[in-house]
Amino acid sequence: MEMIVERVVRTYGMMVTLSPQEEDSVRQRVLKFVEGKTGDENTIAVEAIKFLRGPKPSRTRRPKR
Repeated sequence: MEMIVERVVRTYGMMVTLSPQEEDSVRQRVLKFVEGKTGDENTIAVEAIKFLRGPKPSRTRRPKR
């Protein structure tokens, strides 16, 4: 699990600029998220990154005028 957490933190750090304190906070959030997860390491890593990025914005169409 430690390798997954480090990989996720490194990848997320490439997407968002993190201070050392924020990096530690992200590492703790990821540790809690992956705790108890089973399955493929890649799948868990992708799910953890999705978790960190937050909910996907709604993409509803605007009515034509």
